[in-house]
Amino acid sequence: MEIILNYINGELVEPLSKDYLDNVNPATGKVYSKVPSSLKADVDKAVESAKGAFLSWSQKSKKERSVYLLKISELILANLESFALAESIDNGKPLSLARSVDIPRAAENFKFFAEEILSFEGESFSDLGKGKNKVQYYPLGVVGCISPWNLPLYLLSWKIAPALAAGCTVVAKPSEVTPMTAFLLSKICLEAGLPPGVLNIVHGLGHHVGDAISTNGNIKAISFTGSTATGRMIAKASAETMKRLHLEMGGKNPTIVFTDCDFDRTINEVLRSAFSNQGQICLCGSRIFVERSLYKKFSEALALKVKELKVGNPLDPMTNQGSTVSKVHFDKVMKWLEIATLEGGEFLAGGVSLKLPGENSEGYFIAPTLIANLHYLCRTNQEEIFGPVATITPFDSIDEVVKMANSTEYGLAGSVWSGDEKKAQEVANLLESGIVWINTWMLRDLRTPFGGMKESGRGREGGKYILEFFSNMKNICSI
Repeated sequence: MEIILNYINGELVEPLSKDYLDNVNPATGKVYSKVPSSLKADVDKAVESAKGAFLSWSQKSKKERSVYLLKISELILANLESFALAESIDNGKPLSLARSVDIPRAAENFKFFAEEILSFEGESFSDLGKGKNKVQYYPLGVVGCISPWNLPLYLLSWKIAPALAAGCTVVAKPSEVTPMTAFLLSKICLEAGLPPGVLNIVHGLGHHVGDAISTNGNIKAISFTGSTATGRMIAKASAETMKRLHLEMGGKNPTIVFTDCDFDRTINEVLRSAFSNQGQICLCGSRIFVERSLYKKFSEALALKVKELKVGNPLDPMTNQGSTVSKVHFDKVMKWLEIATLEGGEFLAGGVSLKLPGENSEGYFIAPTLIANLHYLCRTNQEEIFGPVATITPFDSIDEVVKMANSTEYGLAGSVWSGDEKKAQEVANLLESGIVWINTWMLRDLRTPFGGMKESGRGREGGKYILEFFSNMKNICSI
């Protein structure tokens, strides 16, 4: 059984307590490795390491920092298969998804910010008689990066890479539910020769490690991705030390389908947007609204597509849907199916747990589920489920669907499907979402701002936006 270790000051080390947590393969329900149960003392040790490394790292040129990030990117790709296998086993997602999306994107995150930092410059302003002003950016200091379990390496790298590129040193906390690829990243950093203390990875429970990061006064900022409830706790815990915060939180994203859409393409893309990674992506379109004249045809066709999704062993290349990430999350999603039933939902597909044969008989599998006949304000349509569950609802007008789409406390993402570009743009402008796709989903330009409105987030990741977050800004005025 593999023992995962913390990565502090350039070394792989045990937690100071010598205590470990069980790490379960969710597709089998069996413990397969041990995760450090780190405490405040481990975080304090990591922070001191990061403080000690900051001066040297922050004074390196952008080009020097870029070279390290490029080397890490190259090594992730060189070890793609081992990373993908680890991600699949740890998370329960199909190996094919980890191989084609998660790990390549993690490598791309390091490569992108290695290149983006080279063109990250301040602005200059001059006006005759009013002086010359030059805006410059300086590394912020030691920062905390807290990432979730759904896209473990993908989202951890999305935070670590820009922080390192900007000249910050990092104390990172991956999810204790999916720690394996963060551990593999530690080994990659050692191989890449990353200086000790520049990146520190501390494993453990949120109320120990996450809270210690949030309250440590030497950490100048936190970038967090996870639930809105956890984001609130981090904001409250960080308030005393006046940390800069970036919070990317929950979503309950609308998918809006008009009669004039490209039917076949829209069906396939709506299916993908609802059920990719078992619906465990913050951008998934879990509320599907279909124009009434198309509703019957679309809902019937989509239900057939949902039923055709193959739920199975994540390592099987034919599997479309793996397991949910943990027993706790499995129970949560199953409870939501009970609530949907009580609210009068009609299950067009799924609605049940699945018991697979052989080694997967104790895994946490749920049939992908499509539910109709629910009011748009019911709990199932208002609260984040974060599983293989989507609802489908008819609408009669743009005003009505915009009202329904904007009715939740969330505002992360949405998509609009129509052959009428003007109408699609009109609806996109009316949606209270940080990201809106038209006739596509999950198409990302890493230079663009990523984040949500309302309870879905504070601040933006991506491109120069996250580099600014990890930087102090100074204006120098002269005549």
